[in-house]
Amino acid sequence: MYLYLPVAILKLIQKDRDSGLWKIKLKNQLGRVNIKANRVIWLHCVSVGEFHAARPLIDQLIELFSDHKILITTTTTTGSTAVKNYYGGNIEHCFFPFDLPFALKRFIKNVKPEICILLETELWPNLIYFLHKRAIPIALVNARLSQRSLAKYQKSSAKLAHETIKKITLIASQNEHSSERFLALGANPDTLHTIGSLKFDSNLSADAQITENLRHITGDRRIVVFASTRSGEEKEILQSYINLKEKFDALLVIVPRHPERFDDVYKLIIDNKLNLRRRSENEPCDKDTQILLGDSMGELMSYYSICDIAFIGGSLTSDGGQNMLEAAASSKPVLFGPHVFNFEYVSQLLIDNGGAIQVSNADQLMHTIAGLLSDDGKRIAIGTNAKKIIEDNRGVTNQLIELLAPQIN
Repeated sequence: MYLYLPVAILKLIQKDRDSGLWKIKLKNQLGRVNIKANRVIWLHCVSVGEFHAARPLIDQLIELFSDHKILITTTTTTGSTAVKNYYGGNIEHCFFPFDLPFALKRFIKNVKPEICILLETELWPNLIYFLHKRAIPIALVNARLSQRSLAKYQKSSAKLAHETIKKITLIASQNEHSSERFLALGANPDTLHTIGSLKFDSNLSADAQITENLRHITGDRRIVVFASTRSGEEKEILQSYINLKEKFDALLVIVPRHPERFDDVYKLIIDNKLNLRRRSENEPCDKDTQILLGDSMGELMSYYSICDIAFIGGSLTSDGGQNMLEAAASSKPVLFGPHVFNFEYVSQLLIDNGGAIQVSNADQLMHTIAGLLSDDGKRIAIGTNAKKIIEDNRGVTNQLIELLAPQIN
């Protein structure tokens, strides 16, 4: 970790220098923070996705523990922006420290948290060691562990993972499969609770003004959204579209997951000689426009609200997929590729209850989309099923609060 520190700092400067936040981020990551609060509940969300999942929990913590200050840490600057835009001065925010003893000692000393709540799979050995040493409760919530991750832990760092996970005070797991894997990694059964995914309680909604603006841009055409696409996926999607485009009476909206890739995807579309508009141009698509590049941040729910079909990216490549519940909550038929290990339980739940279709490759994806566009009844039925799955699985936040409350002084 110490040997890697110079590389981490150089990467930080390179990636975040344009945002203007790199100096603050570096100071925070080295443990230098100034939190003006006597009683602190610390919750860590890596980026935007984890923050959106945690919002119902954060809202309840603010309401129920009004004598505490909520500190939210993020790793990314986009996560930082999302937190500040939503909560403003109602919470404290800083960047997550490096998992190094000198940074963590300084950070914990400055923050003095009464509890640390980590999201999903944030197993940081030094952080957990120093919190445990100071008798500060550690909760891993919305916890998930794929078979792939378990195998990696067991192969490369089984002893370290075991020593780390047994120090965690509370693990609230998303599903039984993850719970079994946490136990295999060495979790204490008395600390482990299987309660479901916070993402089912998501209170995200589309911004009415943004939605109206997007409708103005897209017109009355049918829309297929390719959401949170990753490197390599756009090339496959575009090639399959070119081969089958005579079957498509729809506008394709491609929304890359990472903003630093917007220009690369734009060039890729141009190189394929397709007619496109950029969302950032804010100009209406004409009848010849084939692709709208969603080069914008924070508008995914509005894209879902206006689309007819939603494909969830990161699933044609081996990235493990992205959150598919936001599209499901918008009553849209959900499509994804073969690689969904990040959402193993949710994806299977959607498939089993008729709320999603899984495809093997980009060609099958395009054939499936063409079929759904020509069958309104089937398309609407899948979207209705997807929404029902969301409604049937709500209530995780309340269960989680019952588990966390005894750990907060």
